[in-house]
Amino acid sequence: MENWKDAGVIDTSNSPNAKLKTIPVNAVKLGGFWKPRLDANRNASIMKLFKLLEENGVTDNFLIASGKKQAERRGPLFTDSDLYKWIEAASFVLQTSPSREISDAIGKAVEAIAGAQEPSGYLNSYFTGPHLAERLKGGGLNHEYYCSGHLIQAAIAHYRATGKRDLFDVAVKLADFWVENVGPDKEIKMYRDHPELEMAMVELYRTTRKKEYLEYAKKLLDNYEFPGYREMEPRRPTSSGHSVMACYLCCGAADYVAETGDEQVRAALDSLWQDVTMRKMFITGGVGSRHVWESFGQAYELPNLRAYAETCAAIANLMWNWRMLCVTGEARFADVAERVLYNGFLSGVSLDGVKYFYTNPLASLDKNIDLPHVSEERLEWHGCTCCPPNVQRMFASLPGYFYTTSREGIWVHFYGESAAGFRLSDGAQVRLAQNTAFPWDGRIEISVSLQQEKKFSLFLRIPGWCRKASVSINNKKISKPARPSSYLNLNRTWKKGDRVTLDLEMPAVLIEAHPRLDSARGAVAIQRGPVVYCVESTDNPGIPVPDIELGSAKLSCGFEKDLLGGIILVKGRVSYPADWKKIKPLYLPKGERKAGSRKKAEAKFIPYYAWANRGESQMQVWIPFHKE
Repeated sequence: MENWKDAGVIDTSNSPNAKLKTIPVNAVKLGGFWKPRLDANRNASIMKLFKLLEENGVTDNFLIASGKKQAERRGPLFTDSDLYKWIEAASFVLQTSPSREISDAIGKAVEAIAGAQEPSGYLNSYFTGPHLAERLKGGGLNHEYYCSGHLIQAAIAHYRATGKRDLFDVAVKLADFWVENVGPDKEIKMYRDHPELEMAMVELYRTTRKKEYLEYAKKLLDNYEFPGYREMEPRRPTSSGHSVMACYLCCGAADYVAETGDEQVRAALDSLWQDVTMRKMFITGGVGSRHVWESFGQAYELPNLRAYAETCAAIANLMWNWRMLCVTGEARFADVAERVLYNGFLSGVSLDGVKYFYTNPLASLDKNIDLPHVSEERLEWHGCTCCPPNVQRMFASLPGYFYTTSREGIWVHFYGESAAGFRLSDGAQVRLAQNTAFPWDGRIEISVSLQQEKKFSLFLRIPGWCRKASVSINNKKISKPARPSSYLNLNRTWKKGDRVTLDLEMPAVLIEAHPRLDSARGAVAIQRGPVVYCVESTDNPGIPVPDIELGSAKLSCGFEKDLLGGIILVKGRVSYPADWKKIKPLYLPKGERKAGSRKKAEAKFIPYYAWANRGESQMQVWIPFHKE
């Protein structure tokens, strides 16, 4: 574990079947678009959530389990994981910016957690005391694997941030409990639970090199019969087809492939990815369309108003695609990850960083959906609070997603104002700096800094949404074609001061859905670069959002620095029924419904991620389109 300071979000530095090697989170400094969001996460979100976890009994649950406090346990059976995810998020923050306040809070949480661990290594505050008899029964979703996985991931992140072993030793002891006591060849058999332990066991193997952990990950995958999966069916990976569970399982499987090259598991991953991205993913990158069990639906079952698209599912989808990218180096996975990042993930948190959506619909008609976990406004606290700490750990670890290395050189996956340091395979040190206003502007300037001339490849991702791109080096345009959804390999001897300029054409375009997607038939969405747009009633007073039609493909764009933290605002001509306030018959014989006169207006469109930051509103992403 001598390289603990050099490990990335996941550590693929010694993964024989991973094409790309991750770099440390603290090797990258993000500015521009992402800086205020990461600052809010560090300065406001982290400690506010910790206090809410304390107020709602999540920390006390461990003290109750250890006998240090006499009270009744509070919260759902999986609340342990919320504190673990918070520790992971806080630890990633410490990797980039030390904080005594955050360090002290982590220490307080770790002390409570460690005190609740049993001599056997077992640790779960729910299955202690009154619920002891339910332990390890597997009669439903006990979340024992899930909570254990999050503890292990938190412990690894904390160890990589500080070098401290207090929580890490707890995690190792817990992992050993599973390996030694539960399995297909043990007295306590394996059962199907909420996936999470799979990727945690692989990461623990990467950290300790103990093969038992990697082998246990394989047992967990086999227990789900994962190598045979070909579709995200509503009955898998549990009886519910839960979208977060499915994507977490795929994360673990991808991690396992990176270490073993298992072709059966990889084939399952490829098939599942095709199924999700081609038939079961919202334009925002959100997944899990059904409110029933938060699950994947059938092919093209992607409703707008009743879209579930849990924030945790978006994060899980991003994590899965990131892992597939590390294994393959294929741009299609980065394309999906970027779509999630700027849309389905970012919509889950308010601009000030302290309020969260659990679900992320693509249309809203004010507070008219009476369903669990559904809110038309972001909340500071949810009864099921899995999403807030998940959002925080995604933000805190985000710098580690922008770049990787390989034997050939450096890979640039995402664009944004940033500075990063790299160590190439031969030990040579290189620094890159991006100067750009991305995602609002498609011009990216990358400066190269190194001590002496060095030949290596710089791989630039040409996003799938970009139909025209050009690249120049030191103001000299290169002739090599830049194809959408690919990496452009710039292989040359680099010198200090070399400058690469990448221009990505970024018009606002109209996107059509597959004709089988009922909820978007005859409609279009607006996308500019990686950002999906929506129309919100707040910006369009007097215009009935559910009744508008876009009548022209002509759209204008302009930067509004004082609107929603600074955005590109898109404007376009729309029309709507002049008598839209009049109640009309629900059904009529064909031909009897009169179109009536229509009013025309200029409508404003904002990034989807920014809606509902100014109070209650109506919103929709897909707009009926009838060319004038």
